[in-house]
Amino acid sequence: MKHHTLQEAASVSLSLLDLTNLNEDCTEKDIEALLERAHTPYGTPAAICIWPRFVSLARQMLGPDHLIKIATVVNFPSGEMPVADVEAETEQAIRDGTDEIDLVIPYAKLNAGDETAVTDMVRAVRSVCREPVKLKVILETGELSDAGLIRKAAEIAIAEGADFIKTSTGKVKVNATLESADIMLGAIRQSGRKVGFKPAGGISSVRDAQLYLSLAETVMGEGWVMPTTFRFGASGLLNDIQDVLAGRPSKAAGSGY
Repeated sequence: MKHHTLQEAASVSLSLLDLTNLNEDCTEKDIEALLERAHTPYGTPAAICIWPRFVSLARQMLGPDHLIKIATVVNFPSGEMPVADVEAETEQAIRDGTDEIDLVIPYAKLNAGDETAVTDMVRAVRSVCREPVKLKVILETGELSDAGLIRKAAEIAIAEGADFIKTSTGKVKVNATLESADIMLGAIRQSGRKVGFKPAGGISSVRDAQLYLSLAETVMGEGWVMPTTFRFGASGLLNDIQDVLAGRPSKAAGSGY
């Protein structure tokens, strides 16, 4: 892997981070605190990822052309909203100033054999997300019943125009794993399309991040990893990134969410 030292991996991971607060009890003050955290002595993350109700506040605070992108979630976390409601939620988030939409697929329906429900949802939201708004599609891989379904979900999302495919909401028992990442990256590679990858949930140390960066470069090739093709969805990873960059001890891999 190109970014072989922990220090280099920390610096790269910061540039790829979607710094997240999707806590149920999140407040406006928490969003202000999140934006303060995002402005580190070492640079800024790629994006913040927040509830739709806070997008307009974050846009006011960041201004129209800030380097930090605003990502928000729709059909989140259950994946069970009607398509028309998700379209409306997406349209409102875009009006409020979001740059990126993280859409949960109807994964329970996919588990039940309904692939069309996934196709219809991604296609509908893609039609609302016109350039430059990016669409990141959450597969909720830990809830899909087998590797074949993870692959199928990835293929549908890619075929319907996803800009990224993302492992997880961070709200279920099993979130990002290297196994699901490998399947998803393989689907991207086979598609031949420019689609990014976002592991999310459970990645809280630079050593965890290194494993995903290494896997991505193994599957996709050295130099593929950059903010337009790779993001980490995490709330706790920034703390460890800053510890590493400041020369403090890093957490061990797999040390919690």
